[in-house]
Amino acid sequence: MENSKLDIDPGEFDWAELEADICHWTKGYVPFSGILVTFGKTEKELKDQLKLMDVVIEVRDARIPLATSHPQMDLWLGNRKRIIVLNREDMISASDRNAWASYYARQGTKVIFANGQLGMGSLKLTRLAKALADGVNIKRKSKGLLPRPVRAGIVGYPNVGKSSLINRLLKRRMCPAAPRPGVTRELKWVRFGKDLELLDSPGIIPMRINDQSAAIKLAICDDIGERSYDFSEVAAILVQILARLPAVGNKALYNRYKIEADGRAGRNFVEKLALKLFNGDTHQAAFRILSDFRKGRFGWSALERPSN
Repeated sequence: MENSKLDIDPGEFDWAELEADICHWTKGYVPFSGILVTFGKTEKELKDQLKLMDVVIEVRDARIPLATSHPQMDLWLGNRKRIIVLNREDMISASDRNAWASYYARQGTKVIFANGQLGMGSLKLTRLAKALADGVNIKRKSKGLLPRPVRAGIVGYPNVGKSSLINRLLKRRMCPAAPRPGVTRELKWVRFGKDLELLDSPGIIPMRINDQSAAIKLAICDDIGERSYDFSEVAAILVQILARLPAVGNKALYNRYKIEADGRAGRNFVEKLALKLFNGDTHQAAFRILSDFRKGRFGWSALERPSN
């Protein structure tokens, strides 16, 4: 079978070439009408609240750290201290984790890998947030002011696990959390002991996503609402991505569905699966492929890596 698992070490795989391919596959393709929503009011509220933050905790999806970074976030934060939390670390490989850890270390960016559902990384995050903002009360003391709790804002795209992370930090359910985008509807302050206040915010995505490669990845990873995209088109591109990933490849697709994949004809693959299992229903076939990826049926793998 051609390219059964690429037989390439993930560290030697050309991730920039894969990204170029995804851009080519999605060129001129705009399936995301449902996300062209005005978030202006929420964005304004969030930017106003960020001015009050001592430290900002930006939660991203560990499978797609670049695609789940708001393009305006650096501008909004300015020189404010930031911690990047790569949530769902259980959904990527150890090799993926090491690659991103090295990447952020070279940038001098504080990063924590977390699993918001199980609470992994939450204690380390609390300590780091307090340590980064420790200078706040030193300055207040020098001015004769009483100490106050550290103010940390938790921001990120919809459904990346912000509220679940807060609930794990607090060890109780204070913020609504569910495995679908858009559960948090308003900015909300939550007190964490005597030393820390957390601001949970609704998922903020750009009013218009012009980067279709990023949009496709958001759909694949279930980080935007299902009504925003065409399942069949997204699943077809996912098949083409999986066929090229060194940790998956054509062999894993064949073992799962007993259908040959060549890494180029994803739509044809979806149609074959529809005929085989779902009486020709491509929507159901596409849903199965997306669901299998999200549940780790092909093994856990990131869809993005830092370029070598």
